[in-house]
Amino acid sequence: MRLLCIIMTLCFIAQCEGQNKSKNSSLEARISRIENGLQSNLQIQYDDSISIKYYNIEKRMKELNIPGLSIAIMDNGEIEWAKGYGMADTSENRKVTTQTLFQAGSVSKPIAATRALQLVEKGKLSLDRNVNDYSKSWKVPENEFTAKEKVTLRRLLNHSAGLTVHGFPGYSVNDTIPSVLDVLEGKGNTSAVRVFREPGEKVGYSGGGYTVMQLILSDLEEKPFSDIMQDNVLNPLGMTSSTYKNPLPKKYHTIAAAGYKPDGSQVPGKWHTYPEMAAAGLWTTPSQLLLWAKDIQNTFQNQKDGLLKAATVNEMVTDYGNNQGMGPYVVEHLFGHGGSDEGFVSDLRIWKDHSISVAIMVNSDNGNAIIQELFLSIAKEYNLPGIYNRLRTYNEQSKEQRSRYVGAYQFSEDAITKVVMKDNGLEFSEGIVKNPIFLLPESDSLFFSAETGLYFEFVFENEFVTNLKVAGYNGKKIE
Repeated sequence: MRLLCIIMTLCFIAQCEGQNKSKNSSLEARISRIENGLQSNLQIQYDDSISIKYYNIEKRMKELNIPGLSIAIMDNGEIEWAKGYGMADTSENRKVTTQTLFQAGSVSKPIAATRALQLVEKGKLSLDRNVNDYSKSWKVPENEFTAKEKVTLRRLLNHSAGLTVHGFPGYSVNDTIPSVLDVLEGKGNTSAVRVFREPGEKVGYSGGGYTVMQLILSDLEEKPFSDIMQDNVLNPLGMTSSTYKNPLPKKYHTIAAAGYKPDGSQVPGKWHTYPEMAAAGLWTTPSQLLLWAKDIQNTFQNQKDGLLKAATVNEMVTDYGNNQGMGPYVVEHLFGHGGSDEGFVSDLRIWKDHSISVAIMVNSDNGNAIIQELFLSIAKEYNLPGIYNRLRTYNEQSKEQRSRYVGAYQFSEDAITKVVMKDNGLEFSEGIVKNPIFLLPESDSLFFSAETGLYFEFVFENEFVTNLKVAGYNGKKIE
């Protein structure tokens, strides 16, 4: 009998080992497909065929001059896999690992909003009361725009408060770091935070609004904002390696990635400091970000209270206009946030009706392209909705047709660009761009960048081209 038990035990162990090997092998194959299946965000249709480029992640990083990248994917509440690629700091020959900290940029906002909403649940803040009733050290200056409607917490969180200052560039190693009060008064490197249209009129992104919220929380709880976030949000979620402290404490320096500029040079001092912590100051990893995602996603999908109550999360992921919730952006199939600090780009996406959430962080200003390409590859592998490429259609034009657009266009007093013939399209150069842009025709008036898909619209009058519009700029044809 004893021998039989031993044999059965050994068989069970062997079976489990076989299952684990099979599971690991399957996961490795999945990761490999994602790593080698990055899809170009721009896909061009030629007649009945579509041109799709596929990339390997490490080769693509080299092409885009990206030193390091970190990714984590959560499925059913567990990190299915996480991996680091490339270098965290080339000057120190330090590689990216899953423990490497990156600056999260504006992904800081929905995490910061969590604490404000906790205080609403406790009755210490109201979503719809004038925030000046709570702030002690500074008040939002009243003006003609606040005569009828007031700046409220709800409007701060969903960017409809009518406040100025879109984002913050941060402060380099040699800069004097201003206080939050100085930032709000325009004594740093951005303008003063002021109401420039009636609160509630419409959604308009404002990092300045989140800096107002940061001050309100510090005033109310009489603690530094970074400590408030650590004690009430980060630590309870298990995000114990993450921090809002700015400047970054020295104990984190050996695990923090350095930021890199588009040309591949390192940000002086390795990174910028952001006193605007709620808007842009979080240091974290993709795996740690997914701990917040897990809690919010679980509460939303199961309608069971977590760090926030289900009713609060429902309001948090409500679209208040322009796909903006109270913290995260909200679209049809998912919610999340992107972010960029000097030398860093990140993105967090959480699916509403699937058990998947993904975080990607890059230590380069060039990170946007590879992040979108990775998401396209991930969406294909996991069969996820809501991730779309940019499709453009090529419609051939003769040289005679294209000759109509050739000439010089004046976009400002000192910015004159030229459009010339090139191959089967046009080339747009000088003036408002650093490098020439190759354009392909889509219609009689629309061309697009063969690299990014950006549209260039030619304006006709009496069959002659008079203007060229691109990215909000309007150039007049002068020759």
